Amino acid sequence: MLCPFVAGPRNGGDARDSDAKLEEAVGLARAIDLDVRLAQTAPLRRITPATLVGKGVVERIKAAVEEQGIGLVVVDDKLTPVQQRNLEKAWQAKVIDRTGLILEIFGARARTHEGRLQVELAALDYQRGRLVRSWTHLERQRGGFGFLGGPGESQIEIDRRLIGERIVRIKRDLEGVRKTRAVNRAGRKKARLPTVALVGYTNAGKSTLFNRLSGAGVMAKDLLFATLDPTMRSIKLPNGRGCVISDTVGFVSDLPTHLVAAFRATLEEVIEADLIVHVRDIAHPDSEQQRADVEQVLRDLGAFDEGAGRPLIEALNKIDALSLEVRGILENRAATGAERARQYPVSALTGEGIDQLLEAIGAFLSHAGEAREVSVPLSDGATIAWLYRHGEVRSRRDEGDTAWLTVALDEAASAQFERRQAR
Repeated sequence: MLCPFVAGPRNGGDARDSDAKLEEAVGLARAIDLDVRLAQTAPLRRITPATLVGKGVVERIKAAVEEQGIGLVVVDDKLTPVQQRNLEKAWQAKVIDRTGLILEIFGARARTHEGRLQVELAALDYQRGRLVRSWTHLERQRGGFGFLGGPGESQIEIDRRLIGERIVRIKRDLEGVRKTRAVNRAGRKKARLPTVALVGYTNAGKSTLFNRLSGAGVMAKDLLFATLDPTMRSIKLPNGRGCVISDTVGFVSDLPTHLVAAFRATLEEVIEADLIVHVRDIAHPDSEQQRADVEQVLRDLGAFDEGAGRPLIEALNKIDALSLEVRGILENRAATGAERARQYPVSALTGEGIDQLLEAIGAFLSHAGEAREVSVPLSDGATIAWLYRHGEVRSRRDEGDTAWLTVALDEAASAQFERRQAR
């Protein structure tokens, strides 16, 4: 498949370097084995409603498509159904946008039944928005029911109804997956096995780090979205305590909201984790922007809130790719700066810094497991129920109108409890 690339950062809308964005877009295309023959940027000074980009860009791409016999054009932005159709007519080639490309990658990567369900849900939700009346084959009418006749049901309405019915069935199946995960989490909680979730930008090295920590054989390649289905393993920490570590799907900038929603069953492992380890590619030129993108997705999931004390540490991965000078500055800043005890320089490839990261994970989980005694009025049943849901209640005694509970809370839950008590 021949594929020119149009990557168009909107003015003022993205702090990311345009060259890095273009490189990422090309990487996404190559993740599903597309043969990229042309890659270029087209800054959007003004959005053209009919085609997104201006007439000059449309003509320039049209010439390239005709000259090289291009069959597919990927626009690294969000296209409306009408814009997609107009560009296809202008270029006489298949056109997909960033969301469509990510869906293609996810569809190729999903291996488990759950993964395939989640990808299908996201794809159907995307396709439903593509059903517009500008396609003439969807305007044909079918015969009506009853004695009154009438125009009947158009093909577009039939397609929408069928897609809607399939979405309902998939959501029902995924609800079963969610309940199974909840049962498994409850079992781990009873066994007092805390969970550590690895999150990060795609290709940051999560799967390589997961393999290094757990000894698992999860596929790890220098490829965007190399792994999609989540994996969990039990490991033993240096302090002798056990925990479960999970490798989740990688994030990416401009991740469509319905994709996040479709993968919510999987990402609940992140929401419920006792500790989040944000794996960052510290050697990437856009590392800080990638950090912001990942944290925004975590906020959208309700898994990260600076004010709530959510336990999150950063594994600054790929230090082996840094120069000695830059590496020295990074290690000194991580040891003495404001992020001390939150940032840990590592190399998942060589194993450097892994022991310190494991010790940090053990220290955070031990701190989260420290129990304390709290008092709650028996009339405040909501707070008592909240403690049972968010903590590990180890003992309880009721005296008069007060309940005394010995409960272990992690950092996030402890901060939330303090705020409840201060009301």
